[in-house]
Amino acid sequence: MFESLSDKLQNVMKKLKGQTRITEKDLKDMLREVKLALLEADVNYKVVKEFISIIEEKSLGESVMKSLTPGQQVVKIVKDELVELLGSSESKLNISSNPPTVIMLVGLQGSGKTTLCGKLSNYLRKQGKKPMMVACDVYRPAAINQLQTLGKSLNIDVYAEPDNNDVIQISNNALKFARSKLCDVVIIDTAGRLQIDEELMNELVELKKSVRPHEIMLVVDSMTGQEAVNVATVFNEKLGIDSITMSKLDSDSRGGAALSVKSITKKPIKFASVGEKLNDLEPFYPDRIASRILGMGDVLSIIDKAEEAFSEEQAIDLEKKMKKEGFSLDDYLDMMAKIRKMGSFKKILGMLPGIPKEVRDVEIDEKQIDRINAIITSMTKEERKNPKILNAKRRIRIANGSGNKVEDINRFMNSFEQMQKTMKMMTNGKMKLPMGMKMPKF
Repeated sequence: MFESLSDKLQNVMKKLKGQTRITEKDLKDMLREVKLALLEADVNYKVVKEFISIIEEKSLGESVMKSLTPGQQVVKIVKDELVELLGSSESKLNISSNPPTVIMLVGLQGSGKTTLCGKLSNYLRKQGKKPMMVACDVYRPAAINQLQTLGKSLNIDVYAEPDNNDVIQISNNALKFARSKLCDVVIIDTAGRLQIDEELMNELVELKKSVRPHEIMLVVDSMTGQEAVNVATVFNEKLGIDSITMSKLDSDSRGGAALSVKSITKKPIKFASVGEKLNDLEPFYPDRIASRILGMGDVLSIIDKAEEAFSEEQAIDLEKKMKKEGFSLDDYLDMMAKIRKMGSFKKILGMLPGIPKEVRDVEIDEKQIDRINAIITSMTKEERKNPKILNAKRRIRIANGSGNKVEDINRFMNSFEQMQKTMKMMTNGKMKLPMGMKMPKF
């Protein structure tokens, strides 16, 4: 996400941070580099021009140029303006006080509307809502089946009328059905086209008049760059959208669409789709995204993911076990499974502040967890509870059962024992987390 832009801006910011004196020429040189980085990231030219102009005006102020840390002051200005560009603060969904809340998903074909319908339903259910999805993409082959498959995998109701092409009738019937099932959110998956046309817009306008949605959410494909901005502009002018969700943002190394669309349409980005799994939907936090772009990390998002994976009771129980060195192999297995739910290790690493590019770019072998899983599950309950009984004969059996060598078992067990001791010392306040502490390796 934003990898190319992030690398360029971080290099510019590094040069600035240590500066104790900045001349007007230094500032112009820096802004030229920022401008080129944004244009190469496919950010709209008008947006870039205004962005650079604001930073220049604020940075040339007397309070900055004569401060003791002008470099850091300019970095702060760049970050603040980047946050403003992305939307200043998180924007929440328009939830009706008189349910059901109706959310209408619109966009071009291939933008990811149907998948987002499933992701958003899953997200809202975690927030305590009872969502229902409505299949109103009656033109694309298999669109209805796709939504029904998503609904089945999530165990969420899907309303569909496969033999009916009247989307207004389907939607109104769906609202009646939602009320009878006490669903408090109805998400309508509408049809898209390969290009914007009059027929598509007329159908959406009529549907809007009929169901009176509380939120019209435009789904735009981040990978399309400036075309995403053009699409958002037309949909907003003809339909009047309330919000935008960026799909495939995890694959967008440039980030031009996300950095342009809010400024051009004046509509907030509310969600970012950051992966293929149905859990890979995140609220769009402008301040966190700006911090990631500038290499300042995103610790708050890591905490959110951790809180989702670990309940408070589980965290307290884990801490107690660590203090007593009662952290077993079963606990280790459970912890790794929960950490995995938070996302890939590489993604989490990228959210940590101050991580150098060469470290972020290191390929992490996610299969290592599978190998550890195979070792632990090849043990008996007694062995997992008390690893000290693992003699040579038992280790040979575990190696054969897990497809590893005895040396691998020895290496893992040595690492695990060391980790137990380290965790006990950390939780008892005897030491800080070692910077070099890593997951046991083979």
